[in-house]
Amino acid sequence: MNKYWYKNAIIYCLDVETFKDSNSDGIGDFKGLINGLTYLSSLGVNCLWLLPFFDTPNKDNGYDVRDYYKIDARLGDLGHFAQLIDAAEEAGIRVLMDLAVNHTSREHEWFQKARKDRNSKYRDYYIWTDEKPEEEEGNVMSEEDNSSWEYDEEAGAYYFHTFFSHQPDLNISNPNVQDEIFRIMHFWLKLGVSGFRIDAAPHMFTEKANHDFEGDPHEVFRNFREFVETKKRDAILLAEVDLEPEKYTNFFGDEDQMHMLFNFYINNYMFLSFAREEATPIAEALKEMDQTSEKEQMAIFLRNHDELNLAKLTESEKEEVFKAFAPDENMRIFGRGIRRRLAPMLGNDRRKLELAFSLLFTLPGTPVLRYGQEIGMGEDLSMEGRSSVRTVMQWANAKNAGFSDASKEDLIRNVISEGEFGYQNVNVNDQHRDPDSFLNWVGKVIDFRKEFQEFGWGNYKILDTGNSKVLAHCLKSEKGLGIAIHNFSGEELTIKLDLEDSEDVIDVFGNERYDDFDPKKKEIKISAYGYRWMHKRKKFL
Repeated sequence: MNKYWYKNAIIYCLDVETFKDSNSDGIGDFKGLINGLTYLSSLGVNCLWLLPFFDTPNKDNGYDVRDYYKIDARLGDLGHFAQLIDAAEEAGIRVLMDLAVNHTSREHEWFQKARKDRNSKYRDYYIWTDEKPEEEEGNVMSEEDNSSWEYDEEAGAYYFHTFFSHQPDLNISNPNVQDEIFRIMHFWLKLGVSGFRIDAAPHMFTEKANHDFEGDPHEVFRNFREFVETKKRDAILLAEVDLEPEKYTNFFGDEDQMHMLFNFYINNYMFLSFAREEATPIAEALKEMDQTSEKEQMAIFLRNHDELNLAKLTESEKEEVFKAFAPDENMRIFGRGIRRRLAPMLGNDRRKLELAFSLLFTLPGTPVLRYGQEIGMGEDLSMEGRSSVRTVMQWANAKNAGFSDASKEDLIRNVISEGEFGYQNVNVNDQHRDPDSFLNWVGKVIDFRKEFQEFGWGNYKILDTGNSKVLAHCLKSEKGLGIAIHNFSGEELTIKLDLEDSEDVIDVFGNERYDDFDPKKKEIKISAYGYRWMHKRKKFL
């Protein structure tokens, strides 16, 4: 058993309902996903992160949970889920599931009992007040300063919600609520998942009205970690923590809280570097990050299932990124983010896309792919909000992009059918048959990432290139040394790189075949938007 498997995983994120439909009702399902596992395995994916698939009224893409022990009937049932786990195991793929326990749906049984009876134990499962506070934070899902308190007539009181008003926050400080979460995790671990992605982790501990934790609120996460590892030794917790990097350690703890955190900070500065065609923003951001320990890991991503949240940038920096990648107001959301996919943001420029993916696979951490990124899918800005980046998977140049045989009007989401990113031009089947396709290139880069594991394990260092347009960093582990060089500009450059112990450093991957590195000259050539991976294997006696 490799309990550190997540250090070198290739994680692929998808929503079951938009991936593959098996019964022609227009909605993706578990049977369709099972049929797609061979595709994911051949790509090199060895870990699936599934967005929420619980029973839900589906007012927030499944994050409004009605029952944590039931599956959304549109997707299948527990039997289908068990079949998925078996098929994934056969394909060498682990499964992580989203655990949304900061809040529930208003339709959840706990909330229904809480609103009907002030003396019910479920009343304290949520956060209530009889009088609406005068000063409060706005709800984070609105561009306006809307209230985070909602009045419930049946309860005769206001309940707190961090997100939408139909999602009342759970009172995580209540030990009974914590016990409920343990039961939920136990249930799904027994069904075979390899861990959980913890949704909205920082919000679980934010002060909300009169609820209070006894002692350190992070003790809850320590208990989560201990519980998960007791029930399944190699299971992990991957948390959504969109905070400043100095606060990441609060969620790792002393190797006793989260195993992994998403690196939102680096993600923000990566796009600032893309916008400026300068390496400096991401280089400086990397210097702000602490090294992770053997048991800890950052998760690196380019685009996720939500908006590209630029909250870590200054207002002027944010405007630079908006100007480059979201010039139209319709491309923006919540005043802080971009609701576009990667390929159209980068102008569908193959050189820039390869540069971005090379960073994804070499920056310190574990790479996370979003479904459809590997073929360069686009967005549909005619859809509301975050739905623009949640169109159905494009499998083939066929009806509904090969996603479903249903009528177009019955599809769960739009299929992109026009323009440069329409399924006629961007689909799995066509790219499979083209040896030079982006899909086949992604498969190749995944193979290299798996071979040179220093990029997932090593302590990293930013190397001086003498040029603000070129990022060079190295990662050193017990197995050897990995070096990655990226040119963010549209011009060919030659830099000097002074490497310690530079003998036997060789090129292993790049956008072209470069001349061998000469440790005496120390010169490195790199083409426009180019990248080079170099390696030195440790010698064992």
